[in-house]
Amino acid sequence: MGLNVAQKLIRDHLVSGTMNKGEEIGLKIDQTLTQDATGTMVMLELEAMGLDYAKTEASAQYVDHNLIQVDNKNPDDHLFLESAAQRFGLHYSRPGNGVSHPVHMQRLAKPGKTLLGSDSHTCANGSMGMLAMGAGGIDVAMAIAGEPIYIKMPEIFGVKLTGELPDWVSAKDVILEMLRRYDVKGGVGKIIEYYGPGLKHLTAMDRHVIANMGAELGATATVFPSDEAVRDFLKAQNREDDWIELSADSDATYDLEDTIDLSKLEPMVAKPSSPGNVVKVSELEETPIYQAYIGSSANPGYRDFAIAAEMVKGRKIAPGLSFDINPTSRQMLTNLVQELHIASLLKSGARLHQAGCNGCIGMGQAPASGRNSLRTTPRNFPGRSGTKEDSVYLASPETAAASALTGKITDPRTLKIPYPKVTEPTSGNVDDRLMEKPLPYAEAQKVSLVKGPNIVSIPEMDQLPDTLELPVLLHVGDNISTDEILAGGARVLPFRSNLPEISKFTYEQIDPTYYDRSMKVREKGGHAIVGGYNYGQGSSREHAALAPRYLGLHAVIAKDYARIHWQNLVNFGVLPLTFSSVADYDRLAQGDVLEFTNLRDTIQKQQEFEVSVKGRNDKIKVQHSLSKRQVNILLQGGLINWIRMKQQS
Repeated sequence: MGLNVAQKLIRDHLVSGTMNKGEEIGLKIDQTLTQDATGTMVMLELEAMGLDYAKTEASAQYVDHNLIQVDNKNPDDHLFLESAAQRFGLHYSRPGNGVSHPVHMQRLAKPGKTLLGSDSHTCANGSMGMLAMGAGGIDVAMAIAGEPIYIKMPEIFGVKLTGELPDWVSAKDVILEMLRRYDVKGGVGKIIEYYGPGLKHLTAMDRHVIANMGAELGATATVFPSDEAVRDFLKAQNREDDWIELSADSDATYDLEDTIDLSKLEPMVAKPSSPGNVVKVSELEETPIYQAYIGSSANPGYRDFAIAAEMVKGRKIAPGLSFDINPTSRQMLTNLVQELHIASLLKSGARLHQAGCNGCIGMGQAPASGRNSLRTTPRNFPGRSGTKEDSVYLASPETAAASALTGKITDPRTLKIPYPKVTEPTSGNVDDRLMEKPLPYAEAQKVSLVKGPNIVSIPEMDQLPDTLELPVLLHVGDNISTDEILAGGARVLPFRSNLPEISKFTYEQIDPTYYDRSMKVREKGGHAIVGGYNYGQGSSREHAALAPRYLGLHAVIAKDYARIHWQNLVNFGVLPLTFSSVADYDRLAQGDVLEFTNLRDTIQKQQEFEVSVKGRNDKIKVQHSLSKRQVNILLQGGLINWIRMKQQS
């Protein structure tokens, strides 16, 4: 039986386990990606490990999230990251060079390789015929040190694309259609692989748009074949020699299958406050908006900005509307300037921001209170924009530009203008002047890390106790995101390298008393949290596991988990349990006290066991799905302790 693309990538990088669904497998990692919101912790972890030099084929540290310099914290951390990249042999993308995912695609992505990134949207580079996955920072640190990544062998979900996209419909509408069909849990435990005759009409950057928001489906990865579209992209980057062909065998099969006829798609929009809350744009026409926003890693391509520029060329945006343009790479911005597209946008009334993540992560461009924002970003989780009670809609650049002209959500097909035909630059526009190459080994060993006053080493973590008495400090619902556990934005992210300080913001959106209450019980043994379905969805930020752990979180009992956050909890010694019966979720309440006895022996021998509820003569059955390796990590109190023990033995 033939293999699909995902299976070929896994087979070629398999170092442990077998390719049986649900079995833990170890994969060799060729490349890594870190960004500044998560990379500072990764660099501290590399220092703690005593790494001399990166063991990967290519690793890159990007500065794209924390660009606002209102005081010393962010620029100090930029200097630290640059020194760490030099010390450990990494590429370094300077502030202003652009968002990690499209820049990595331009400069380093290679078909047939594996990529692990401390950002959940690392999956975007699956557009290049790569197995690209997001992970917690410490998993990426391990990969830089030459260790494999361990995941459960996913199901392969084949999506056949037929037909060709009609005018006014683009790649963003393809992934929004997938989210309409499958919601934010539809990809959990799966690699989504796109194939079929419709692929020939999608550029590599179109595929990036689709692969990027595979994270919103909860998928382990999104995979595309490496074909002529990928070759054309690499040729335009002066890297055609990096191209190889990679496609599914003619008799390849998939565990699950679906088909999308591209010719039948319509403009789509995700309503507040979930990427899975998708309807047709035509159902929301006349909805007023305050802001239209073009950019982010979810729509980072030249055509995404150029088509918007052509739509507003010679026209004026609606009165009172903020039309925010967030370029995604310096190279792409230069190209847009040369073709006068930036001039068209500015003349229409647009506001131009620097190349970076910006408003997508709540770093500026926050909408006004009580007003609607229409964005091409990947996520609209509550408060992610930087406005607490925000109302954010997700759509394509065509829909965002049309809506900017009218001041209300508008189906671009209703505009009485011809559909713009945009041609991307094919060569001669490469700009890598802000991408520093790794130092040679001998020079790297002479570099000292530059640590500003905001960088604090990770505190020691205790081993998992055998007996625990844990009050339930929070009882939360379904689809709790890492943004809600620990927000991003200009107020919080500057403390990403200072765990004691950033922990003060933990869960503040849901319960502002959580920090104070956790500190009161921290020295008495800690606490537990009860969660619903898809607990920890969204960003890969390990701070959402590390900060609660610092505050004394020892166990989470949820209906189920998002993949990366589940792994992050394990990595930092927090026991992730699920209810044997989801009906028991309602039997627990905030304030209940859970009693764990003989815990260390129990989790080694049993996957299902009982937890007592103190003072109620009641027991709840729980279970875990940890591998033997993960159990050992938990017993040691987390991956850092486990690594130290491994090095000593």
